[in-house]
Amino acid sequence: MADALGEQQDIEVARRATGDAHSLAATMPRLILESRRVAATVIHGLHGRRRAGSGENFWQYRRFISGEPAHRIDWRRSARDDHLYVREQEWEAAHTVWIWPDRSPSMAFKSGLAAEPKLERALVVAFALAEVLVEGGERIGIPGLLRPTASRNVIERMAQAIIHDPFERTSLPPTFSPSPLAEVVLLSDLWSPTAEVHATIAQLSATGAHGHVVQVVDPAEETFPYSGRIEFIEPEGAGAITAGRAESWRADYELRLARHRNDIRAETDRLGWSFAIHRTDRPASELLLLLHGRMGAGPDATGINRWRAVAHPSRSA
Repeated sequence: MADALGEQQDIEVARRATGDAHSLAATMPRLILESRRVAATVIHGLHGRRRAGSGENFWQYRRFISGEPAHRIDWRRSARDDHLYVREQEWEAAHTVWIWPDRSPSMAFKSGLAAEPKLERALVVAFALAEVLVEGGERIGIPGLLRPTASRNVIERMAQAIIHDPFERTSLPPTFSPSPLAEVVLLSDLWSPTAEVHATIAQLSATGAHGHVVQVVDPAEETFPYSGRIEFIEPEGAGAITAGRAESWRADYELRLARHRNDIRAETDRLGWSFAIHRTDRPASELLLLLHGRMGAGPDATGINRWRAVAHPSRSA
């Protein structure tokens, strides 16, 4: 009986995933065009971005990572302060950026205050960011879905991988081990329990990778503009609850939301990751520019800083 029930649940999950895939496939061409437009806007405004290459030219100094061979230490540069530094060449700067767009059921939400669901915004930003980074010589991967690639058609490859994914995705990425030079970008509404968010970030950070956590929210989730008798339905199967006077819940909701965010921000701050909030009634280019400006700096602004126009102080010889 238990086996039959489990099989029925698997069939239902597969059916929902297939339906979601067909729905997403229908909107994907529009999302690809939008992401290319957003990426082009950002790329057009960049100046002096140096491309990672395969040459032997000096790139910059970076902090020595425990476990690396000691012969890589540049003792002359390290003698200037209390830290050990490695002299890094251009070919070492090209690394992997893992991008995780949350595709769980809660991301399909769209209120009347927004022009598009959270899922579409997360995908547009993920695609546009990938386009910008590949243009800069980086490799892009999706945890558990797409191996790192520097292909010029990275957006199409990401879209195909997502469309043909047969599984129902959870809010947070699967467990994987990014390299110490990798960066991780999480685009999610982060409505998972705080403990799960903490565990995911800590596991990814344990390898030495740097990361950026973005909470993508609908403006209604931010402002709670409800009043009167309202039924709230949890999109991931936790049931429904009815409020007789929804406006009386607003203060408690805002308090819980602030506590949830503060807990996540405290963990990202502790690990040297960045945290941002993006509302879907704001332009996608706004978030893309924010991420672009933060990427490559490392937890103490000493990491590989490939995309900034202003040279990092540590790059002086």
